[in-house]
Amino acid sequence: MKKYKKIVRLIPLDQRRFKFLYIFSLILIFCLFGRLVNLQVFNASDLQRKARLLHSSKTNALKKRRAIVDRNNRLIAYDKPLYKLWAHPRYFNFPGDSINRVRSIEEVTDKLSSILDINGEILLSKFNNEMTGIKLLDKISEEKAEKIKNLQISGIDLFKYSQRYYPQGELYSNLVGFVNDENIASAGLELHLDNQIKVFNKSNLIKRGGDGTPLPDNSAPGDFVSDYKSLGLTIDSKLQKASFNALSKQVSKWKAKKGFAIVMDVNNGRILSLVSVPSYDPNKFWQYDSGLFRGWYSQDLFEPGSTFKPINLALALEEKVIQKDGVVEDIGKINVGGWTLSNWDKKGNGYIDYPKVLQVSSNVGMVKIMQNLDPAIYWDWLNNLGINKNLETDLFESTAGQLKRKDLFVNQSIEPAVTSFGKGFSISPLKLLQLHAALANGGYEVTPHVTSTFKEGVNNNNPKKQFFSHEVSKTVLDWMESVVDKGSGSGVKIEGYRIAGKTGTSQKALNGSYTLKKVCSFVATLPVNDPKYVVLVVVDEPSKSYAYGSTVAVPVAKEIIESLIVIEKIPPKIKDHGMIVKKP
Repeated sequence: MKKYKKIVRLIPLDQRRFKFLYIFSLILIFCLFGRLVNLQVFNASDLQRKARLLHSSKTNALKKRRAIVDRNNRLIAYDKPLYKLWAHPRYFNFPGDSINRVRSIEEVTDKLSSILDINGEILLSKFNNEMTGIKLLDKISEEKAEKIKNLQISGIDLFKYSQRYYPQGELYSNLVGFVNDENIASAGLELHLDNQIKVFNKSNLIKRGGDGTPLPDNSAPGDFVSDYKSLGLTIDSKLQKASFNALSKQVSKWKAKKGFAIVMDVNNGRILSLVSVPSYDPNKFWQYDSGLFRGWYSQDLFEPGSTFKPINLALALEEKVIQKDGVVEDIGKINVGGWTLSNWDKKGNGYIDYPKVLQVSSNVGMVKIMQNLDPAIYWDWLNNLGINKNLETDLFESTAGQLKRKDLFVNQSIEPAVTSFGKGFSISPLKLLQLHAALANGGYEVTPHVTSTFKEGVNNNNPKKQFFSHEVSKTVLDWMESVVDKGSGSGVKIEGYRIAGKTGTSQKALNGSYTLKKVCSFVATLPVNDPKYVVLVVVDEPSKSYAYGSTVAVPVAKEIIESLIVIEKIPPKIKDHGMIVKKP
């Protein structure tokens, strides 16, 4: 059979259809090109950002603030991890259940109540017929949170957060302060050193490959690890507790308004204990009056009274207007510029040497001594000591002391007269402490501080400032020792230890007039043979009779010094043959 080839007749393409396809193809190509340009040029940065998010994960560090520890690494403040418990009843499902099964609220609360130690009915009452986003509890411990996680109940969420906790309660509150419920620093070191306590992470992104595997990058080894650094204090918790107990007992006994006690190393300004009463529990700060949150030892001013007399004697010795073996006549009162000034007991003491001036706390003797010093030079000395300047420290921002203008001080004779026995000007307790530390360490200025990382701005071009010469400092310290041996500071005597001190009892001024309210104080330095520590106690407004520095402040100082001797292992002064040396 003969085969024939099939002939297909070709029909010419419709020109209109050809043009349509051609134009459509061009448009498609231009659209694709435009899209490519848009992605590669205009949206490149946004796409890179999205890609990084897909190939990286964000880590959230729990620690928000560094721990605060004492010099022996005892915890004072730290971030405690806690959990909030949320419920979504529409998703309640137990392990092993079918995917569509929804457990009842009662079944879930029954399992939770035993872990949380809370009545199931109380948990039930929190649902209020809602089916999602229900906050059941907060402040759940890590231990309980772990048990809840192990239940593996769908519809139960745990949100981790941190809360600041102060394990030593009121012992450090006036120093350390607190952070509020929103984790915002609100008082004390927490506020003043906020930037040092906050944790700033260098990085919190981890790069991952397509399968989720972490990829190496240029990050430092510690970039993704929680910050375990802490803020170290120079405070000793044992001494802090002993000081707090001694001060609290005396403030209560004398029904005083408040009290303050501090121990400092005279050679470097490190504070070993700092307490004030009344105090508060920083874990429950909302229960207390906000007035307790002030660091009044550096922010409030007072007239130092007789505790400033050793400073004035040092100035007189420096200017050589008195000699070490000189005497002064004290008849009990003196008239200055029409004003009659007298001793605290209204009695005279006759001719007395300068150690005796301190022993009996003679106001008249001090007026006569300082009258030998030109008022202009006297004012310049007070200004050089920084009486009217802020004290730079790592504690609360200090308040500058108040000193009369130089023209008033020079032209009104009563001003230098009252200043000679610690009246007519005011300073913070912390400033008084600094000046007595200078008397103890050979005349040098040191800055009181509580953080172990605190650095004074001292270098070869800016040497440490010297207030007094070594010889003058030693002389005044010996005179102050006689106050403990024979004068108003005898209550602080401890067998075998050489202690120098000075009591102070000053009236409080109100609207330009002195009131019956008092501030009782005592400052001590020990051991005199090798000065290392200065102790200052200030008790404000004791309300009982016979309230003086010797009766109110000295007993507190003695208890603190006894604890200090034990904690610092301060040896008694002994001779080569082992016998205790008693100063003649």
